[in-house]
Order: sequence, then structure tokens, then C-alpha cells
Amino acid sequence: MATPPARRRGMSMRLSALSCCALLAGCVQVNVHGDPDQYMTRTSTLRVASYNASLYSDEAGGLLRRLQSDDADARKVAAVLQRVRPDVVLVNEFDHDASGRAADAFQRGYLEVPQAGGGAALRYPYRYMAPVNTGVPSGLDLDRSGHVGAAAPVPGEDAAAARGRGNDAWGYGLHPGQYGMLLLSMHPIDAEAARTFQLLPWSALPGAARPVDPDTGAPWHDDATWARLRLSSKSHWDVPVRTPLGTVHMLASHPTPPVFDGPEDRNGARNHDEIRLWNEYIGVGDKPWLCDDAGRCGGLAEEARFVILGDLNNDPADGDGRHEAIVELLQHPRVLRMATPRSAGAAHAPGADRPGRRGSVAHATGDFGPRVGPLRLDYALPSTGFRMLESAVFWPAPGEDGADIVDGSDHRLVWVDLAN
Repeated sequence: MATPPARRRGMSMRLSALSCCALLAGCVQVNVHGDPDQYMTRTSTLRVASYNASLYSDEAGGLLRRLQSDDADARKVAAVLQRVRPDVVLVNEFDHDASGRAADAFQRGYLEVPQAGGGAALRYPYRYMAPVNTGVPSGLDLDRSGHVGAAAPVPGEDAAAARGRGNDAWGYGLHPGQYGMLLLSMHPIDAEAARTFQLLPWSALPGAARPVDPDTGAPWHDDATWARLRLSSKSHWDVPVRTPLGTVHMLASHPTPPVFDGPEDRNGARNHDEIRLWNEYIGVGDKPWLCDDAGRCGGLAEEARFVILGDLNNDPADGDGRHEAIVELLQHPRVLRMATPRSAGAAHAPGADRPGRRGSVAHATGDFGPRVGPLRLDYALPSTGFRMLESAVFWPAPGEDGADIVDGSDHRLVWVDLAN
């Protein structure tokens, strides 16, 4: 859950670098790193995971400095990955930098070094990164505060002013790339076929939930702002990975939390529609409005198989948010019906026994304190066409093996094992 800082608690691998740019003018810079000589078909199963690792900083370049300073939380995150050893994992809240230096540092200094409580060194020969909307100045007064937030820190600004600055970015953030995404893979990534939807206008979505000012009944954003406002608070990615099971499309995103707004519920509306974009993308029919950042339009081919990954910031039954969005996605005809991943540890988290809970606490994927309690926000949803072998949330109960490494982030890793 990428939240304002005041409200959060808070690779010796050699990679051959490939840079690819989107095919049309106004292209999106994408970084894909791989080592084809290291790729081997190891197994007839595929383990895919989603993990909000909380590897971010409020300052540009801060994540790299964290990783260069022997960060204790990053070591725990790496230990979890070494224990679970997913073939493909989406890491949410990993600050984006075009050079990939932070991703290199995490791989070399953390994943490739056996960690306390973890397992053997872990090497991902392939990774995918692309720009995100968080922290990118819009030049617009998106929160209607009466002024446009500055694009950079202002000397002497207090915490409230800093948060206000983030509110006027295309996606909440204090610098471009904050709360970014990183896809790590044991198997080759088809970079040329990858699609990103960072720039897709919110208004392009049919039936968009345009926020309304409850005091006036008028739209919260004026027409000019609404026409420019981007749907994705970070980005939406379709990244094809060539796995032993065939090509699998990793559909990655991290919708905004449906909180930190006002009675107009603009973040709740945006979260709802960011999730709904995947319903549209995997749905049937022509989608001439659904154009990626390279200008290619339309949804995912009907025969394609996929896994939807990410911190979607929406629990099907509890917490804030418009739950119908995630419920509709879980019930989509192309999403595999499966037992919900679960853990033993969530039941011991603060707020697990909060009165009024409707969903099973065992399904939770994050520890958000006693007032909110554990929630299911992180997902790995495979498409039909796979066999589900096993799934879990990595969250051991207190005293169990691995329980001492889960608190590197307030989220927990969720994984699924798939076969043909």
C-alpha cells in the first residue's frame, strides 16, 4: 500500500543490458536485462509470486543509498525470496531508476548473498523495469488545494507541504519513480512484445468512475484536467515471459490505495478503475480505446495465458475501497477458480480479531496495525488453462521457522505453483 510517509511505518551478478524503446514516437524507455546463456528448462512447473517489498525512499536516489548501506529490511526481503524461490516475482514498491543501479545492488548485495533466515543465493538472469507515474509532476492542481505542488523539495518545507507536493503528481509520490515496480524472472522476457499503459487517460475507460464533489454534485476535476488525468497511479504492464509452460503474460500493476482523499473518494474511484482495467484487458471484444504507450490498441488475445500480479490495494470483503472491483476480477471467466492462498501467521497479527471482520483473516497478505488489521491486498491470479498445484502466503506463525524475516515489509509474499 503506497501511502504518504507520515502514514506508513515504516545484484556478483553480471547482466547484459538491453534497452528497448517503444516502437512509435513518444516512446517509453524500458530496461530489460538478461543472460540467455543461463536459461535452462529446469522444471515442468512454474512458481509465480507477488511481493510488496517496501523498498523505497522519499528522496530520489535514496533506495540505492539504502541498499549500499546494508539495509536490514532489504536483507529480510531477500531472505523471504530465498526461502520461497519464485521463478517469476513482481516486486512492488521498488523505486524505479532508469540506470537499474538499485536493481543491480539488490541482486548482487542481497539476493546473491545467503541471508540469515533465508536460503541459498538466488540469481534472476532477467528483469523488466519501466517508468511509472508516481512522483511525476502533472503541472495541475489535482487535489484542488489551490496551488500546484512543486516538482522538487522546497527548502524548509514541512511534512505536510511535502505530502501536498506528492498529491499533484500523476501518481502520488515525492520523486519520479517512487513506489515503482520490478519484475524478476528465471526465464527469458519477451521485451519487444511487452506493453505498458502508463499514459492511458482515465477518461478513456468506458464507464469511468469520475469522482464527484458531494457538496456540489459537479465533477471533482474540471473537464480539461479530467481529459489529461492518467488512469494508472504507477503503470499497468503486460510482460510476456517464455517459461517451460509456454509464454505467460505477467499482468502487473499497483493501484493507488482507496484512502488519503476526501468525501469525493477520488482515490477510491481510481483504485476501482485501475483494477477494472484488467477486467477490460482480459475481456472479449474489440477495445479500440485500450491503447498502450506505443500506440498499439486492443486487449489480450483470447488464447493467451496470464497471471495477474500486484498489490491491488483492495480486499474483497474488508477495509476501505470499492470491493466490487476486485470481486469482479476474481470472478472473471478467464481467471482460474482456485483455493485462496493462506497463511498461519495472519491470525496472530494485531487487529486480526477486530470486530466486524467479514473475510477470512488467513487470506490476508499484510499487517496494517491494530486499527485496520490484516487485509488481503496482494494477488497472484492465474488464468484458466493452468493446473493449480499449490499456493500460499509466506507468513509463518510466531515462533515458526521464518517468522523472524517477514517484517522487512508490512506486506507478505503470495505465491502460486502452476502446471499445464
